Amino acid sequence: MAVKSAGTVTAIVGANWGDEGKGKTTDYFAQAADVVVRFQGGSNAGHTIINDHGKFILHLLPSGVLYPHVTNVLGPGVAVHIPTLHREVQELTRRGLPQPQLLVSERAQIVLPYHRLLDEYEEERLAGDHFGSTKQGIAPFYADKVQKLGVQIADLFDEDRLRRRITASLAAKNVLLEHLYHKPPLHVDTLLARLQQEAEAVRPYVADTTTYLHKAWRDGKRILLEGQLGALRDPDHGIYPYPTSSSTLAGYGAVGAGLPPYAVEQVVAVTKAYSSCVGTGPFVTELFGEEGEELRRRGGSDGEYGATTGRPRRVGWFDAVATRYGCQVQGATHVALGLLDVLGYLQEIPICVSYEIDGKVTQEFPTTARLETAQPIFERMPGWGCDISSIRDYSALPPAAKCYIERLAELIEVPIKWLSVGPSRAATITL
Repeated sequence: MAVKSAGTVTAIVGANWGDEGKGKTTDYFAQAADVVVRFQGGSNAGHTIINDHGKFILHLLPSGVLYPHVTNVLGPGVAVHIPTLHREVQELTRRGLPQPQLLVSERAQIVLPYHRLLDEYEEERLAGDHFGSTKQGIAPFYADKVQKLGVQIADLFDEDRLRRRITASLAAKNVLLEHLYHKPPLHVDTLLARLQQEAEAVRPYVADTTTYLHKAWRDGKRILLEGQLGALRDPDHGIYPYPTSSSTLAGYGAVGAGLPPYAVEQVVAVTKAYSSCVGTGPFVTELFGEEGEELRRRGGSDGEYGATTGRPRRVGWFDAVATRYGCQVQGATHVALGLLDVLGYLQEIPICVSYEIDGKVTQEFPTTARLETAQPIFERMPGWGCDISSIRDYSALPPAAKCYIERLAELIEVPIKWLSVGPSRAATITL
């Protein structure tokens, strides 16, 4: 079938440090989608969704699982922790939802028990110099992947091959465990027994997802690619050395899903109407004290706390320098602006429009070393001072809210097309 007859592919990705509200955005888009694909990352971040069934925090399942008509795919680029996946599926059915349509790529690699152990032990060793890992094993997982020591889902069903793969990996791992971390070594037979159980848990979902997605695309299906974290956590373009371990950019979406790069027609970058961040690294507009605590308390559905870690998110005013850069490297065609309703308590709203670094003013997002000394330069706009969470039409928004939205769009140089004014699906305005 000719490419011009193929289906639509939309990537939904973060413009900032993660925690932008991609779960709600993907859930909203999934109403009209056929397939939702996670293309990178693992269980180290959570996507929060609120609908008629309640509140759901998904760490590994794609954010289309709450729609029975959607096929949900974990692509080859995902770090699959099978126990987490199994628990999430069980939780959905326990709460009365139908078994999700789920496909897991046979080429995806699995997060092994020693990945999590090494992640935890390294954070302990680094102590005050740690990187703020969620201890989900993600960095050791991706290290093994590029060192060709990883284990693919397909390997679980070939006992001899699996034994060879685990034995080869443990040769180096046990040296680290015993001599660097002073922990007991791991044994192949113990790990294999555990992996046999995991193989049976994942077996019903294993598929050639690349062939499936190519056919779905050629057949005209509507496909969403769901990213984890955000542009500033990308290992190449983000705030190194504080990124995640896989590419968070829409450009990787086709690779991590298994689709042609030219299939992606729309890139929706998600950002909040203010800034938030979980984890370490420079955060130029960060607020402290009572001012920061009030914004944290009012933000999100239950305040600004990490969906995976429960850690308080760092919060700050909207950073147009960082967000414009994030949209740029994402290749954003449109922006979804979230949590606009949170700012209704303010009479005046600061926006960071540039940085001052070493006495010079810049609108360009710098490398990490220079970012660490950057000071924000703010422009202040009038707030609307009222609750807008019940509004569903752009024309009904207060004039000050419209001016704020229009100014943000001007600063980030990408049109804002969707507004979130509350945590539920319905609390969304399309411009």
